[in-house]
Amino acid sequence: MTTVYDFEATGIDGQPVPLDRFKGQVLLIVNTASACGFTPQFAGLQELHQRYGSRGLAVLGFPCNQFGSQDPGSNDEIATFCQRNYGVDFPMMSKIDVNGPQADPLYRWLTTEKPGLLGSTGIKWNFTKFLVGKDGRVVKRYAPQEAPAALAKDIEAALAA
Repeated sequence: MTTVYDFEATGIDGQPVPLDRFKGQVLLIVNTASACGFTPQFAGLQELHQRYGSRGLAVLGFPCNQFGSQDPGSNDEIATFCQRNYGVDFPMMSKIDVNGPQADPLYRWLTTEKPGLLGSTGIKWNFTKFLVGKDGRVVKRYAPQEAPAALAKDIEAALAA
C-alpha cells in the first residue's frame, strides 16, 4: 500500500526532502502561487502551521505555475516573496507541475487517492489542499476557495486520531 511517506520532494532550496521525515505527523499539502487571487491564503496556512505545528501538523507548500502563469518566479524569488509578505516558515518545495505528463509523482498519487468533483483527478486551480493523516493516507481534499481556517476542525480530528 502506497502512502505519502513513499515519496520524495525537492525543497525550495534544491535539497531532497524524503517525506518519510514527516512520519507520524498530519500533513497539509497545498499547491501554491505567488500572484493568484488566493495568494493571501498563505497567511492562513502560516496561522495553521503556528497553531498546530507543535501538535504534529506540517504544512507543505508546492509552488506551481500551471494556472494562469501565476508563479513565474524562480524558487529563490518565491521563497523570498512568501517569507517577506506572509512570514511563511513552513516547508516550501521547489516549483512543480501538478497536472499533465510532467506532473510530480506525489500529485499524481494525491489526486488518484482523493479525486475532485465528479471523480476528476486533475487539480483545477492554485491552493487545492490535501489533508494527510498520521498513517500517510489522504484524509480529505479541499477546493481552492476553502479558507485554511475552515480546515481547523478536520486538522484537529486528524491530530487526535
